[in-house]
Amino acid sequence: MKIFGERLRELRNEEHLSTVKLGEKIGVSGPTITRWENDQIDATIGNLKKLAEYFKVSSDYLIGLED
Repeated sequence: MKIFGERLRELRNEEHLSTVKLGEKIGVSGPTITRWENDQIDATIGNLKKLAEYFKVSSDYLIGLED
């Protein structure tokens, strides 16, 4: 089961951010955020780190290794 996309969407919605706005904040396009959320593509380690830092969560949380 893919957890990353679900957790990313949940965190983004909690911050009331569009995919475009989140993309601008971490340096990727809005459609890339959408593809991550829909588990169509995987984020790079560098982008995973940017997301974890932005949302103040661990990368392990984002990929489902911890709650």
